[in-house]
Amino acid sequence: MTVRQSIVFNGDLGSGKSTVSVEIAKRLGLRRVSVGDLYRQMAQERQMTALQLNLHAELDQAVDGYVDQLQRDIAASGESLVMDSRLAWHFFTDALKVHMITEPGEAARRVLLRPSGPAESYTSLEEAKARLLERSESERNRFIVRYGVDKARLRNYDMVCDTTRASAAEVIEHIVDAYEGRLGVEVLRDAPPLLLLDPARVYPTEDITTLRGLWDSEFVGDVAGAGDEALEPLRIGYTGEYFFVVDGHRRLSAALQNGFNLVPAQLVAEADEPVVGGMSAVDFFAAQVRPSIVYDWEAAHGIRLPLPEHALLGGDAVLAGEPGASA
Repeated sequence: MTVRQSIVFNGDLGSGKSTVSVEIAKRLGLRRVSVGDLYRQMAQERQMTALQLNLHAELDQAVDGYVDQLQRDIAASGESLVMDSRLAWHFFTDALKVHMITEPGEAARRVLLRPSGPAESYTSLEEAKARLLERSESERNRFIVRYGVDKARLRNYDMVCDTTRASAAEVIEHIVDAYEGRLGVEVLRDAPPLLLLDPARVYPTEDITTLRGLWDSEFVGDVAGAGDEALEPLRIGYTGEYFFVVDGHRRLSAALQNGFNLVPAQLVAEADEPVVGGMSAVDFFAAQVRPSIVYDWEAAHGIRLPLPEHALLGGDAVLAGEPGASA
């Protein structure tokens, strides 16, 4: 795999983009540009919060226009660099496009812990969580209207990395390995994005009692010895909110039993894309993920998975769809 010129970061507020991008730039000896820092400076100069500037930018195209032109100029220059920007993936072609995600409560906790400035300050976890969501949705709507692109679509990116439990060092190592051609080569080449997911946030879609080999100590031991990067990528569906297994329950279970914070995966279907038998990712998830399946998986692996709204409302009365394949 040819090493790409630049790495561009996009992602959830509080997902660790700044920390990771700073360290990767140092490690690779590349210049780093942060559009977030630029927006915060612009907000401070206007005596606005970051959210207020976002809302203002929905009406005043000059705010985005200046930053957009800066990114276009940098992309056209051919310089290899690290870019921390929520829209750089739209302007850069020859780059590794990394999207970072994290559980909303964890993102809010991180934001509360970091030093606040006049552009960003929160008084409670709930306020931080609500305002981060509002700010993210403001950006998403603005980008859809102005550029015709949806930053929430995972297929816009080469890599998606869940930083909920993974350390910055783990995330950095995985991204550098992908950038330098040691991780996820086939997925990145043939069917991006490469997903690096928190195995404790992936939903099962089959009854654990019907799955064979989950407790095969030899297999679990082999996985432990090889490490998460050597694991065959899971096949994963995504509703737009939840990740779920299409194929790979055994590998997911081994990752959980070994305490892995990240597991490689390939995106099979997103939102309205078909999973099996023409059933969309959203419909498949609603049909397959029932409370009993979630509870049994939680009990077996010592984790907690929030019940999706459809499961809370319908319980186990939801009809099963076509069964997904397992490893």
